[in-house]
Amino acid sequence: MKFLRTLLPAAAASLAALTLSAAAIAADYPTRPIEMVVPSTAGGGTDIMARLFAETAKKYVTQPIVVSNKPGVSGGLAMTEVQRAAPDGYKIGVLISELAIIPHLGMTKVTTSDFIPLARLNGDPGLIAVRAESPYQSIDELLAAARKQPGTVTMGNAGTGTIWHLAAAAVEEKTGVKFNHVPFQGAAPSVMALAGGHVDAITVSPAEIGSFVAAGKVRVLVSMADRKLPAPYDKVLSFKDKGVDLVVGTWRGLGVPLNTPPEVVQYLREASRKTGEDPAFREALLKANLQPAYLDGEQFQAFMNNQSAYFKKLLAGLNLQK
Repeated sequence: MKFLRTLLPAAAASLAALTLSAAAIAADYPTRPIEMVVPSTAGGGTDIMARLFAETAKKYVTQPIVVSNKPGVSGGLAMTEVQRAAPDGYKIGVLISELAIIPHLGMTKVTTSDFIPLARLNGDPGLIAVRAESPYQSIDELLAAARKQPGTVTMGNAGTGTIWHLAAAAVEEKTGVKFNHVPFQGAAPSVMALAGGHVDAITVSPAEIGSFVAAGKVRVLVSMADRKLPAPYDKVLSFKDKGVDLVVGTWRGLGVPLNTPPEVVQYLREASRKTGEDPAFREALLKANLQPAYLDGEQFQAFMNNQSAYFKKLLAGLNLQK
């Protein structure tokens, strides 16, 4: 008992010291550069959004935000690194739509509940695109070929378990066709593979093929949007236009590890809001064919939870291999 009487005050003092230390750190935050971990290769839509954010955020954050690309496991590698990082605000993660998908495929244990969300910044619909010289002039022709010879039409995606793999699988489920899925380490490599003639088509977002569309090297056959898209995709029909109830898209936002001090979270949320609403940031997103779609932290959490429930149900119906 005497030992416990000695130990308990010491433990309480240590806890108080740690609390004061955390408060002091939060009060001075940030005192050094902040790492932003991007779960994709350079050049894709996620990377573009992250770099645009980091550049614009210089107005609102007193230290530089340094972008670090860590592709792998359909984004799970980078998001797991952020989830396990010290909760001090010096490592923030770009959270992507795969966070609502890959836990249900058994590819990672990290879920939408394992972060404190800062803000959602962007949301884009899926597209199916082919090379300009492709023999498939319409989505109907592509689907007819896949239906006639199942597994012969090669469909590239950003990696197994990514939103674009799932999007193509959903097309199969809705239309009764079968593709030969070809995964790449990110959207940018899949676009390069399409341009080089290594796959027949890809599922991708508008941002990731914008320059190729503008150069006349890639043609979009259909969108998975629930609304009319802006130029240069304003003449592209959606699956809904064709009577197929299919809406799939990607989203991107920011989050920090659980237990990050409230003062740090508030600082980063305020900086995210100001950056997300900055006209220069929004204009840069649109120029890159990325649609602004800001949600604050609490709204973003509710959205991610809904997405997780949606994809869990969809994946059960698709019966994808884990």
